[in-house]
Amino acid sequence: MIGRCVSAQSSKPNELKFQTLNGIQELAETRRFKAWFLDQFGVLHDGKQPYPGAISTLEKLATYGAKMVIVSNSSRRASTTLEKLRSLGFDPSLFIGAITSGELTHQYLQRRDDAWFASLGRSCIHMTWSDRGAISLESLGLEVVENAQGADFILAHGTEALGLSSGAALPMKLDDLEKILEQCATKKIPMVVANPDFVTVEVRALRVMPGTLAATYEKLGGEVKWMGKPDKIIYKSAMKMAAEDASDCIAIGDSLHHDIKGANAAGIASAFITCGIHATELGLDKFGEVADDNSIHALALQNNAHPTYVIPSFTW
Repeated sequence: MIGRCVSAQSSKPNELKFQTLNGIQELAETRRFKAWFLDQFGVLHDGKQPYPGAISTLEKLATYGAKMVIVSNSSRRASTTLEKLRSLGFDPSLFIGAITSGELTHQYLQRRDDAWFASLGRSCIHMTWSDRGAISLESLGLEVVENAQGADFILAHGTEALGLSSGAALPMKLDDLEKILEQCATKKIPMVVANPDFVTVEVRALRVMPGTLAATYEKLGGEVKWMGKPDKIIYKSAMKMAAEDASDCIAIGDSLHHDIKGANAAGIASAFITCGIHATELGLDKFGEVADDNSIHALALQNNAHPTYVIPSFTW
């Protein structure tokens, strides 16, 4: 057995059981998994720079023949994601590809071969980014409108701005975007969320993501199509890319709600990285610090997420 095995203290014996590891090496050396689905923010980097040891860990993992796929709730296209990794010092050739929620959204809106997407109209309210760079809707044949009256659906890529018909983005506060959602809810307009994350790690701070808007919209009674983790749709796409069955795959992520719960839904093993999005909740102040097992238990059960392994950080 690698690491140590820990069971939850609960009314249901063995409700939650995981193995704690010091790093990725122990897992790689078992050669149990052929495909590795890696989250990026909170695992590989913080949006601005790689985490200590992440680049060398990827390089070492590659020597074990691991098929590595970036599986991210980023609202960006897959090609943009790989270029971002290159700019941070990672070698994109180590990955067989990337699956992002933004890429899935683009493909489904473009193809319209799914019944739900086929029923959507062409006019949308576009919630996007401004500081982070607005997202192009090129080749989707959509008409961007600025109020609920003429909208067929809401497309949520970001939380900083409202897309304009001119293609520009009007910076807008979260509260103002939520007021638009209130108007849309009265008209029963569906929403497509191209980044289901609630928050993300950015230089040790947490930044509000589109999943927060989607959760608000559901509370208002709105219908939401979640295009990414924890929905198994994104893992199924990754398995298809890696050409591997669920039993040969593992997901590495720092979000219990998105990465780990999503892996559970897809029937694949998972490794929870504690130094990412949940670091503060786990009482961690420094990178690589080891979280208390009881704290991990409580938080995992609170999120109804069941990690197979728990690792402080993505280091060898």
